[in-house]
Amino acid sequence: MNYNLSFIPARTPKPREYGLTMVMDKGLSMSEAQSLIESSGQYVDFVKLGFGTSLVTNNLKEKVKLYKNAGLRPYLGGTLFEIFIIRGMFDDFVKFVDELELDLVEVSDGSMELDNHVKCDYISKLAKRYTVISEVGSKRADVHIPDEEWINMMKHELSAGSWKVIAEARESGNIGIYNQDHSANTKLIDDIVRHVKVENVIWEAPLKSQQAWFIKMLGANVNLGNIAPNEVISLETLRLGLRGDTFFQFLPDELK
Repeated sequence: MNYNLSFIPARTPKPREYGLTMVMDKGLSMSEAQSLIESSGQYVDFVKLGFGTSLVTNNLKEKVKLYKNAGLRPYLGGTLFEIFIIRGMFDDFVKFVDELELDLVEVSDGSMELDNHVKCDYISKLAKRYTVISEVGSKRADVHIPDEEWINMMKHELSAGSWKVIAEARESGNIGIYNQDHSANTKLIDDIVRHVKVENVIWEAPLKSQQAWFIKMLGANVNLGNIAPNEVISLETLRLGLRGDTFFQFLPDELK
């Protein structure tokens, strides 16, 4: 920080086990990626190359190296995993990951139907070679997953070898752990928190209101994902109580 203030919550240092910030790269140019690193790279843990963008991104290998050299861990969005799997191209997916020299992969089934036992088998295979993050939840608004099933899938995938599980919300923030009006699905989230260690869950929270809600509920070091590149500094101010939405969150009662 540029000034030493009192009553600022302690943030976990990088490399972090929790307190993670995952940024969504939906096609940044090399100069934009460099700007992200220069402006806020110290606050970013992972950069997700969203959905299938890596197949049509210019200078992909150079961008991956740029992120890695800056201490950020890039990885391919889970939808790309599904794009390969539905075509029966698992080995090709692994080859593509290796060609990019990535050490982190995401496994999801948000677009296609994949039996959870089959998904966990993929997780187990990949966990022997990489750090695996798996995503739970559908990207379709018409698919309802009971709370108990959410919890069971998260537990099974962690047991299969996932380092963290992502709670699905899409980049729009109105699916899965959120309602159509972008408000939190509090019953589902409360159920997950009661049964899964919060440090093992990355909550997708693309909107400021959602980020603030989770920080108020779970603290400054909650894992948050799908953060826009130009919102990283703003998110860090929310985490530290340096913005109106969390202004009073970490102050002692006598100052409130």
